[in-house]
Amino acid sequence: MTGPIRITAPDGVAPAAAYAHVVMGTGRFVAVSGQLALDEEGKPVGEGDPAAQARQVFENLRRCLAAAGAGFDDVVKLTYFVTDMAHMPAIRAARAEHIPQDRLPAASAVQVAALVRPEFLMEIEAFAILPA
Repeated sequence: MTGPIRITAPDGVAPAAAYAHVVMGTGRFVAVSGQLALDEEGKPVGEGDPAAQARQVFENLRRCLAAAGAGFDDVVKLTYFVTDMAHMPAIRAARAEHIPQDRLPAASAVQVAALVRPEFLMEIEAFAILPA
């Protein structure tokens, strides 16, 4: 794509169906679409296990950020969509493996009635700003 926006499909993340995994602007802004607990072949990971799903989601976020030349240090905002707020401790534990407590980005958590498929317990999106 030409112009001020570039779309990237990262290696190791299941192909996107009706969205882009990573969108970068010329202003060094990176938007990562909500990631689900899918392995690189598009198979669900950790059905019924919030900790396993959270670990996979953060791994997918890591891969998407890397595809944009970014890392978790560049993340300025995370949005959590969960089917049950009881999954937040598992999400926080997985997040702690990637983001230190003293470097937490802005965040929002929203409980939703359902995600795109019933086996998914969470979806997490990220926004990052790359250094100039």
